[in-house]
Amino acid sequence: MMNRKKAAAMAAVSALVLGMTGAARAQNLTMAVGAQVTALDPHYHALSPNFAVATMLFDTLTQFDADARLEPGLAESWKVVEPTVWEFKLRPGVRFHNGNPLTAEDVAFTIARVPTVPNSPSSYAIYTRAIERVEVVDPTTVRFHTRTTYPLLPNDLSQVAILDKETHEGASTDDFNSGKVAIGTGPFRYVNFRSGDRLELERNDAYWGPKPDWAKVNYRIVVNDSARTAGLLAGDVDFIDQVPTSDLATLRRDNRVRVAEKDGLRIIFLALDHMRKDGSPFITGNDGKPLDKNPLQDLRVRRALSMAIDRNAIAARVMEGAAQPSGQFLSEGAFGYVPGLEPPKGDADAAKKLLAEAGYPNGFHITLHGPNDRYINDGRIIQAIGQFWTRAGLRTTVDAQPWTTYISRAGKQEFSAFLVGWGTSSGEASSPLRALVASYNRDKGYGTSNRGRYSNPEVDAKLEAALREMDDEKREKLLQEATQIAMDDVGIIPIHIQKNVWAMRPTLRHDSRADELTRAQDVHPAAAN
Repeated sequence: MMNRKKAAAMAAVSALVLGMTGAARAQNLTMAVGAQVTALDPHYHALSPNFAVATMLFDTLTQFDADARLEPGLAESWKVVEPTVWEFKLRPGVRFHNGNPLTAEDVAFTIARVPTVPNSPSSYAIYTRAIERVEVVDPTTVRFHTRTTYPLLPNDLSQVAILDKETHEGASTDDFNSGKVAIGTGPFRYVNFRSGDRLELERNDAYWGPKPDWAKVNYRIVVNDSARTAGLLAGDVDFIDQVPTSDLATLRRDNRVRVAEKDGLRIIFLALDHMRKDGSPFITGNDGKPLDKNPLQDLRVRRALSMAIDRNAIAARVMEGAAQPSGQFLSEGAFGYVPGLEPPKGDADAAKKLLAEAGYPNGFHITLHGPNDRYINDGRIIQAIGQFWTRAGLRTTVDAQPWTTYISRAGKQEFSAFLVGWGTSSGEASSPLRALVASYNRDKGYGTSNRGRYSNPEVDAKLEAALREMDDEKREKLLQEATQIAMDDVGIIPIHIQKNVWAMRPTLRHDSRADELTRAQDVHPAAAN
C-alpha cells in the first residue's frame, strides 16, 4: 500500500523540493500540512488550521498547553473582582512586530473588532459575546464587564488573537492576506503567503516568550495525503501532520521517520437538516420526486440514521485504530463528559424497523455530503456511512467535495446530511454545545457552527444556566444534562474522536498537542531539552 501511494505521489512531491543544504536545514524548518488555511486574519474564520497559523503570528491573553490546561499568555494574571467583572493584568514589555507596545487599548480594540469582521464563515464572536463592555484601567490593566456571571471568560479569550489598534483599525481580511497588516506579537513574523500553497515565516527574535528553534519556516499546504508522506520519506520536507492511517504501521517501522501521537479533542460527526419542514433539498422518494415533508424532522428517522452506522468498523477499518467511536462530544475524563452515554451499535435491521415505524418502510433517497481534503480519511468515512445507510434500506448517494467549496455551501444550509468536525480546544463541553447545537443566535454568538440549525429550548436553557454557574461541580452537571438531551434528540450524529498523528525526521521532536494544532514553535531539534 505504501509503495503504490508513494509512486502515485512522486509528481506532486517534486513541488515540495527546496534544495536546502544540510547547514540550512539546521536553521530552517519545512512543514507540510494537510488542511487549507482560509485567511491570515485571526478573527475571520474559527477554523483549527487558521488558528494554528494565527498562534504563530499572534498571541492571545490566555492559552492552552499541549494537554488542554489553561495558562497565561499575554495576560500574566486574571481574577474576578465583582461577580460580573474580570480583571486581567497584561505582561509588561511585550511589543508587536512593528515595535508598538502592547497596551490595554489594543485589547479593547480587539474585542470590539471581532464581531464586526464581514463575511465570516464561522465567527469568533462566540468567544466575545459574553462581554458587555471593556474598561481600560491603565496601560497594563483591563477589565471585562460581562452580561451575567461568566466562568468561561479566561477560556474563551484563549481563542482571540490580540491586535495592534494603530495598525489594524480599519484593516480588512485582504489586508492580512496580503501581508500588509499581518503583524502580531507572536513567535514568528510574516514573510510571504500564497493562498492554497504556502506561508513563509521568520523568527521573531524579540519574542517575549520562549524563542523558536527555527530562523525560517516554510509552512506548505499539501492536501494530498500521499504527497505529504512521500515528501517526508524523500527528505524534501521535515515534518507532516494528518498522517494517513493506512501508512502508520509502515512509518512506525521506518528508521527515517519519527511518529508522534496524541489523543485528540476533535469530534467527527454528521449534521442534519433540522431547519426545513416541507422537504429537504437532497432527500427524495425512491422515484426521485420531492417529499412533502422533511423526514429528518422525525426523531425515529434521525435515530435510524445513527443506529445504522457501525462506528467500531469505521474506527478499525477506515481509521485503522486512530479514532475512538463516540456517542457524544468528548472523550472520557473531559469536563462535561457524560458517563454511560455510548454510541448505538451498528444495527441495520433495527434501523429498518425505525424507518418503517416513521412511515418509510421502503426508505427514501438521501445524498450524504462531506469534504475530501479536510479531516483524516473524510472521503472514506462518508463512503462507509453511505454503505451502512444503504444496508438499512436507504438509497444513498455520497458526494465528497473540496473543503473550500464544501464549507461555503454547508454554511448556507444547502445540504440535508453532511460530515463536519469540531475541535474542542478548551477541553470542555461548553464549546461544542455553544457552537454546534445551541439555537443559532448571532447576537449571542451561539450556534455559529450549527449549520443544520438544530434547535431545542431545553438544551439552550441548560447551556445558558451552565454558562452563568461559577461552581464547577454544578456547571459540569448542567453541561452533562444539556449534552444528554441533545444526544437523545439526535441533534447531531457523533461518529468518532480523532487521534492526532504527526511524522517527522528522526532528528526532530514534537510537543504534540491534544487540540491538534500544527505549529512551528512546537517542533524542536531532537537533542534540545
